[in-house]
Amino acid sequence: MSIFSDIAIVWSKYGTQILSGIGNTVLISIAGTLIGLLIGLFNGVIRTVPTPKNPVSRAFLTVVNWIINAYVEVFRGTPMMVQAMIIYWGYAYMNGGSTLPLIPSGIAIVSINTGAYITEIVRGGIISIDRGQFEGAMSIGMSHFKTMIHIIIPQVMRNILPSVSNEFVVNIKDTSVLNVIGVTELYFYAASAAKNSYKLFASYLIACAIYFCLTFTVTRVLRLIEKKIEGKANYTVFGSQSDSVSEIHINEEETANV
Repeated sequence: MSIFSDIAIVWSKYGTQILSGIGNTVLISIAGTLIGLLIGLFNGVIRTVPTPKNPVSRAFLTVVNWIINAYVEVFRGTPMMVQAMIIYWGYAYMNGGSTLPLIPSGIAIVSINTGAYITEIVRGGIISIDRGQFEGAMSIGMSHFKTMIHIIIPQVMRNILPSVSNEFVVNIKDTSVLNVIGVTELYFYAASAAKNSYKLFASYLIACAIYFCLTFTVTRVLRLIEKKIEGKANYTVFGSQSDSVSEIHINEEETANV
């Protein structure tokens, strides 16, 4: 019997379940990445708050930064599979055996893990912004948080988009570890099909092909978005709206070669 006939048998029997698993994988990875981005933005902004002069505020900020640092180090330094077991079964241990719903649990686990990585990405993005922009905002009376919301974060989002996109692609693959707590994602159903049909190679080959299609498609879509955000390579800077002589025509490729 050929591999194609094995694949056909597996898909005919378990295709509906595998499609359901694809939906859960995409849902968890999208929600986990978006929530992780919010966590990362919040932590990144907090970690770049200037040291207050007030001793109480300074002590409070020190404690908050310590907690954020501990969170980042722990969740970046341990496997997501272990985190999933500890969070899911830890909740059950503290609540007399009651467990959280599986899909929300999966989203929470991926979000917390992703947030730790994006925290560092956001912090690096904020640090990369020219210091003069912070000083200019402070000189006109803007607070740190207003400066972040109106001036810094929009630039940071553009700069960190490739890194966040990469985290999204990683999350699509890493949802497979959630099968250890019973989340019914793509790998869970592929493994179930393999055990029930004894078509191990065919089942996992299907899963591999689907994961590749998902990541390949997402990567291409995100690259198109990045190009749209970057704007046109050739553009005109208007030094004066009334004097056409003051127009400056810029070609990014020529500028890069200078």
